[in-house]
Amino acid sequence: MNVLVIGSGGREHALVWKLSRSPKVEKVYCVPGNGGIQEIAECVDMDIMDFSALTDFARANNIELTVVGPEAPLTEGIVNAFRAAKLPVFGPSKEAAVLEGSKAFAKEFMKKYGIPTADYASFTKAKDARDYLSQKGVPCVVKADGLAAGKGVVVAMSEAEALKAVDDMMEAKVFGSAGNVVVIEEYLEGPEVSVLALTDGINVIPLLPAQDHKRVFDGDKGPNTGGMGAYAPAPVCDSAMLEVIRQQVLEPAVRGMREEGRLFKGVLYAGLMLTKNGPKVLEFNVRFGDPETQPIMMLLESDLVDLCQAVIEGSLEKARVKWHEGFAVCVVLASGGYPGAYAKGKAITLGDMPEHTMVFHAGTVRGTDGTLLTSGGRVLGVTAAGQDVQSAIQNAYHSMDAVHFEGMHYRRDIGSRAL
Repeated sequence: MNVLVIGSGGREHALVWKLSRSPKVEKVYCVPGNGGIQEIAECVDMDIMDFSALTDFARANNIELTVVGPEAPLTEGIVNAFRAAKLPVFGPSKEAAVLEGSKAFAKEFMKKYGIPTADYASFTKAKDARDYLSQKGVPCVVKADGLAAGKGVVVAMSEAEALKAVDDMMEAKVFGSAGNVVVIEEYLEGPEVSVLALTDGINVIPLLPAQDHKRVFDGDKGPNTGGMGAYAPAPVCDSAMLEVIRQQVLEPAVRGMREEGRLFKGVLYAGLMLTKNGPKVLEFNVRFGDPETQPIMMLLESDLVDLCQAVIEGSLEKARVKWHEGFAVCVVLASGGYPGAYAKGKAITLGDMPEHTMVFHAGTVRGTDGTLLTSGGRVLGVTAAGQDVQSAIQNAYHSMDAVHFEGMHYRRDIGSRAL
């Protein structure tokens, strides 16, 4: 069968890699792909938001499965377009993707269906948000309502920080229209965990719990990024805790979306804080996480094609997910200056990797002479497996010796919370 993956980041490289290993797959296409993906798939330079061109391409190339990586096409209705064209596609409809597309909707939804989350208030006027802050105080969390590439969240420990976040989002429009509505939440304490689950709209299968490292510097310092690394499984979320999350968060969310007439099929991602009062949802995403997907795909033993098809066909109750033993760690190599301004076009040196390590490309392109060049903030994700957390961490960092580009920056403490 021919498979199409939509997107160009590290998550998409991991999905292409895993799908290409299925005995059922003859050829993988990726739109638009990147410098690493093109080594294992045919990359096609098309706009991921041009749904009619994409459905025409899928029909012309006998695509039997399309997997959508990023959130933007999902919230704009790419799945609706593929379904209307009678093309099998993995991901939620536009109506269901609003769970990530609007934080205000997600908070109202959680309140309605009794899903544990932080107390909050939503605002459309900056003055009202500022008044609320002076009344409620800090610490708090300020969030842009719409999509902001994982960067529209500010954990404010001082009133000045909180007020600046409101001004940046609502007045300066640093995230564009995503900041037209701002949500201010109570500050929760505890370890964070990402739980991604496959769902066909009725059945729910949680994947291995992972931990993402959002801040740019060691020790969780500096601004939030799209993610500087991740590892799985996260020991802080044992099988008992995962069952609690399934019963209190994942199943009520899938059931609630169904009751709202927004049948949710695809990956439901819950970002959670494990507080002393139990797990609470920080955010819902409607797709595979990045960089959590990289270690999760390294450990997935089952055929991803089978799982995607079970989701699409509504037969997930028959599916069984098998995992390789051990742990996997992904360390993101970023351009100097990220998540602020950074240079592009730096030559990348990439040596041979041991069997237990994969380098998933995120922001890379090939120059006219075939040279691998940087093209984004997050450039590569060095992802390694090991029998235990310690060996997976060592394997990932040891592999760094074979990678270099000018200004390369990475955290040196990815996975340390698991120790």
